[in-house]
Amino acid sequence: MRFIVDESAGVFVASYLRGEGHDVLAVAEIMSQAADEDVLSKAMGEGRILVTNDKDFGELVFRGRRKHSGIVLLRL
Repeated sequence: MRFIVDESAGVFVASYLRGEGHDVLAVAEIMSQAADEDVLSKAMGEGRILVTNDKDFGELVFRGRRKHSGIVLLRL
């Protein structure tokens, strides 16, 4: 699967998913401190599922009706 891991989820999550054979981009590595809107746009543009701990993405998607390729909200 194709994922983009938000900075809030951490590099461990990105590393784990890579170890499982997934195609993973880490926001911390490619676009550090990017705005949520930019991260969501990158994910959508590349058909990646966003992995995050940040509930603000729910606001963008459900209230803002932003298109997405899927979001996994981690609550640890």
